[in-house]
Amino acid sequence: MSEQEVNSYRLTSLEEPTDEMLSYIMKEVAEDAKSSNIEAEKLYFREIETMYKKKYGKAI
Repeated sequence: MSEQEVNSYRLTSLEEPTDEMLSYIMKEVAEDAKSSNIEAEKLYFREIETMYKKKYGKAI
């Protein structure tokens, strides 16, 4: 299945996605979710470190 075929499909379409198409879409969504969670976790710990430095004047 080509990326162009997947990109041409719309979830609002009247036709059901094929199993292959649905699998590809779900894989892409999972990859995006994983990378955004990694970035959110990095930001979270940077903010904690910044707050700690402000309060105690040194790095953790």
